[in-house]
Amino acid sequence: MKRLSLSLLSCALLCGAGVFGAGQALAARNTEAGPAAPAETIQAVLTAPPMVPPPTNRKTPAKVVVELEVIEKEMPISKDATYMFWTFGGTVPGSFIRVRQGDTVEFHLKNSHDSHMSHNIDLHAVTGTGGGAEATFTLPGHETQFSFQAMNPGLFVYHCAMPPVGMHIANGMYGLILVEPPEGLSPVDHEYYVMQGDFYTEGNYDDRGLQTLSMDKAIEEHPTYVLFNGAVGSLTGDNALTARAGDKVRLFVGNGGPNLVSSFHVIGEIFDRVYTEGGSRYQENVQTTLVPAGGAAIVEFRTEVPGSFTLVDHSIFRTFHKGTLGILKVDGEPNRSIYTGQQSDREYAAPAQTMQR
Repeated sequence: MKRLSLSLLSCALLCGAGVFGAGQALAARNTEAGPAAPAETIQAVLTAPPMVPPPTNRKTPAKVVVELEVIEKEMPISKDATYMFWTFGGTVPGSFIRVRQGDTVEFHLKNSHDSHMSHNIDLHAVTGTGGGAEATFTLPGHETQFSFQAMNPGLFVYHCAMPPVGMHIANGMYGLILVEPPEGLSPVDHEYYVMQGDFYTEGNYDDRGLQTLSMDKAIEEHPTYVLFNGAVGSLTGDNALTARAGDKVRLFVGNGGPNLVSSFHVIGEIFDRVYTEGGSRYQENVQTTLVPAGGAAIVEFRTEVPGSFTLVDHSIFRTFHKGTLGILKVDGEPNRSIYTGQQSDREYAAPAQTMQR
């Protein structure tokens, strides 16, 4: 109880004090009456992972209406185990949201009638108290609404910020919102949505049956699972990402946490560009990129040769023993000038001193 009380206090302070910076801010600012109404109103297209909504392809800002529902539901976390996830839109991570810099976003948060908890949302793309958390305290069976101006381009995390915040995030309440720059992003052949999270269950890895949250494990930062998109195997087998050799791929990579930093890597690929921490600047020719808890990155690369390319958290025991493993399956014709595959396998003569032993 003492730990929980401290958690409640710290979460209350976070929810009340969080105001995000406004670098590259637009000239227009919100007034007490709210942003000036754009000429066009658009219903946002929301997608479940690993899919991404299409580019906005707009030259001017618009009013974008986002309707997102919180759903508490039991879903598989591994082959033999399920978990009572708390979700935005019924998936972990939550629905992907895509808007344009300068848009006025009218945000509706619904909390399912079946929910047992109150929820809210803190969008890191929001400049305002709590990132919208204060404005969206939503009881089960209720709907709240607020508006914000998408002032800064980038890839931003959103998450629930109801006390205890860590519990809500640990149950899967996070997702990504992309604010495109006015000129949009460069064309690619494929865009995918991948988000890491750490999960803390009372049972061990792949114990059978419904698993519940272990607050002790969460506070001590000892996860049972570390996962891409909320489940072991969410990006393997029939769920693998796909491309063809020669395609350009863009991955929107997030880390919901609540605790661990991700060392994101694709085995057999080099990132042509990485927009570190989801910002406007990029690095070139990157092998592994750090994605902090509550942060994001955009990685881009061209798939030069066919094969199965493995997505991992390069804190590698997590990949093979806790679940952060995905596959990008690339079809196409081999290019032997880039990669030959195995050319021989033969014994080699042992040195004489080894033979004498």
